[in-house]
Amino acid sequence: MKPRDTYLGWAAVVIACLLCRCAGSGEVVLLEDDFSLLKSGYISSDKGAHTEYHFDPSAYPVGNWNIAAFYHDEQSYTAWKVLTDGGKKVIAQRNRFQKSAFTHPMLVAGDSLWRDYQVALLVRPLDSLQTGLAFRYVNSNCYYFFGVERGQAVLKRNRYHRAFREADEQTLLAKPFHYSDTAYLKLEVMAQGNQIGLKINGTPIGEVQDSAFVGGKVGLLADGPAFFRNIRVTSSRKEAERVRDRAQALIREQRELAARNPKMEVVKKINTFGFGTGRNLRFGDLDGDGVIDILICQPLHHGPKDRNSEVGVLTAVDLEGNVLWQKGEPDPWKYHLTNDVGVQIHDLDGDGKNEVVYCKDGHIYVVEGKTGKLLRSRALPQVPGGPGKPPKRLLGDAVFFADFSGKGRNSDVVVKDRYNHFWVMDEHLNILWSASCKTGHYPYARDIDGDGRDELAIGYSMYTHDGRLLWSLDEELGDHSDGVALVDYSGNGQWMMMNAASDEGMLFIGTDGKIKHHHYLGHVQNPSVANYRDDMPGLETVSINFWGNQGIIHFFDASGELYHSMEPAHHGSMCLPLNWTGTGEEYFILSANPEIGGVFNGYGQKVMDFPDDGHPDMCYAVLDILGDVRDEIVVWDQYEIWIYTQDRHFGAEKRLYKPERNGLYNYSNYQATVSLPGWTIGDNNTEKTTDLY
Repeated sequence: MKPRDTYLGWAAVVIACLLCRCAGSGEVVLLEDDFSLLKSGYISSDKGAHTEYHFDPSAYPVGNWNIAAFYHDEQSYTAWKVLTDGGKKVIAQRNRFQKSAFTHPMLVAGDSLWRDYQVALLVRPLDSLQTGLAFRYVNSNCYYFFGVERGQAVLKRNRYHRAFREADEQTLLAKPFHYSDTAYLKLEVMAQGNQIGLKINGTPIGEVQDSAFVGGKVGLLADGPAFFRNIRVTSSRKEAERVRDRAQALIREQRELAARNPKMEVVKKINTFGFGTGRNLRFGDLDGDGVIDILICQPLHHGPKDRNSEVGVLTAVDLEGNVLWQKGEPDPWKYHLTNDVGVQIHDLDGDGKNEVVYCKDGHIYVVEGKTGKLLRSRALPQVPGGPGKPPKRLLGDAVFFADFSGKGRNSDVVVKDRYNHFWVMDEHLNILWSASCKTGHYPYARDIDGDGRDELAIGYSMYTHDGRLLWSLDEELGDHSDGVALVDYSGNGQWMMMNAASDEGMLFIGTDGKIKHHHYLGHVQNPSVANYRDDMPGLETVSINFWGNQGIIHFFDASGELYHSMEPAHHGSMCLPLNWTGTGEEYFILSANPEIGGVFNGYGQKVMDFPDDGHPDMCYAVLDILGDVRDEIVVWDQYEIWIYTQDRHFGAEKRLYKPERNGLYNYSNYQATVSLPGWTIGDNNTEKTTDLY
C-alpha cells in the first residue's frame, strides 16, 4: 500500500494566512524562502546517535527547514550550512556523500497536505552528483526528485528499498543538459494530478505521467556540494482552500481525540542536578517498601564514540528524591550516552528483595537494592580478540535475565559484548554456556515450546535453554538487529520472531527460521507490540526509522503486513506503549517535547500533546508507578525527573486494562517492548484474557 503522512497540526498556524498571499493570476504562495532570515553557520550537527532515543533541540526546524536524512558519518555531520554566495544567503550542502545508493542528504519544508502545486528553485551545482528538488515528498524514502546529474536533467521516483541498502529508485526521465558549477539553475516543477511538467531556466524539459505520490512537502537534495538560493511554492486558490479546510478539520479532530483522554498531571518532581543522566534510569522497589524507586546510572565511556562503555556512577533515589545510596563520584558532565551499559534491578535469588546487578571494571556485581552492599561478584569473561589482537576483559554491553533453568523465575543472566559474543550465567554467576553470533543490541526470551524453559532470541539467531543453536540467519542478513521479540500475535500459540533489523528493515520470522515478511524500509529500530487498534485482530507493531531516514514510523498488523506509515518528526524514539485510559487500546509516545512530540494511537493520529509547563523532555519512560494499573509517564533530563499521571481517577469497581509487559528487570534502550492483553477488576488481581486477539 502507499505510505501516508500524518498531519500534526503545528503547521496549521500558517494555513489561515495562505489565502492572503496571492501571487497573481489567482495563485497563492504556499512557501517562499530566500534564506535571508537564517543565521550563518551549521544546520547539521553531530547529535545524530543521541537522538535515537533522546529528544534534542537539534531536532527543531531551522527556519522552515528540517534535516530529513542523515547518516553516522562525517559527511552528514557537516553537510548543511548557511553562508553567503554573491552577496546573498544560501543553504549549502558541502560534502560528497558516500551512501547515495540508499539515502540522500535532504532538507524538507512545507506541508504533507499539499497536492497540486508549482515549485521554482534556484540551485548552483558544484559537483556532478545528483542535485536538485524533492517534491511530493511523503517521507525521506518516498518522493520525486527533479534536478541534474552527470550532464543530464533527470526526474526520479524513490519508493523505499528493493534490497539491503539499495533504494528502489526509478528514472522517469533523463535528457542531456549542459550546466556549469559557476551558474545558478532555475528548476521548475508543475505537479497537477498525475501530470508532472518540468523546466530548467525556462526551457521545457518534458512532461511525465505518474501517480505514485499524490502530494507532499518539498525538499533540497544534493549528493555533492551545491548552493541553494531561493525557493517558491505556489498553488491555485482552490487548492489552497482545500489545504486550509483539511488542516482545520484535522485540528478539530485532534482536539476531539485529546478531549476524550485524561489530561497529564504532575505528581512528582525530583532534582538530580550533579548526578543526573540521559536515558539510563532503572525502575524497581529497591528498599522493600512496595513503592517504585529509581536507579540513576552515569556511564563511563572508554571510546571510541559510544563503544566500550560501562557503569560509571550509581545513585539510588526514592520518589521523594531522597538518596538511598550512591556508588562512585558523580560528575554533572557525564550524563550523555548513545548506547546501553550493563545494569538492572532484579530479585535474582528469589528471596522477595530486589538486588542491583551491574558490570564495572571487568566484573559483574550483585549488591543489595536497599543499601548497595556487595553480595557477590566475579570477573567477567575474556572477549576473544580479532586477527592479531589479544583477548580483553568484557565490559558488559547489556544485562538480561531469563529462565533457562526451569525454576519458574528469571534467575539466569545473559551478558554480552557490543555485537559478537554472549555468555549465560546462573544466579551464582557461574557460566553455563556461551556462543558467538551477530548479537544485535538486546535479546529476548520466551518459552515457546512449552517445556518450562525459555528459548533465547538474540540478533538473527534462536537458541535453546542449554545453548543449542536452533537456527541463524547471520549469513543471509546484513547489519544487526536493533530490536527483537518473540510474539504470539493472535493468541493461538503461533509464535513469530519480530525483528527490527536496522538497514535490513523489518522482518517477521517463523519459529523455524523462515522469513515470512521482509520489509525493506530503511533503518528500522525501537519496535513495540501492543493492542494499538481494537478494530484489528490480534496485536499490532510500531517501529521507527533512524540512520538514513530518521523519524519514519511504520505500523504492522498481526500477520506482519504494513498497514500505515507517517513521518511526524525527524528524530528517533523508543515508541513505548502507553496504557493511559485503561480501556484496552494503547497509545505510544513519540517524545515528551510539547511542540513536535506527543502521544499517538494505532491509526497514526495524535491524541495528546505534552503540556508546555517547563518539564524536561530529553527522555521518557512508561510504567505503572501509583498502582492503579494505568501508566504514569516519567520524563527527565540531566537536571530533574518529573512524573505525570492522569487527572481523572476510576473507582475500584472499574474493569481496567492491565497489560503484561517486559519485566522492569530487562530494561534497555534497545528493548523490543511487548505489551500483552490482561485485565484487572477493583482489587488489582489480574484477569488474563485473550478477547483482544
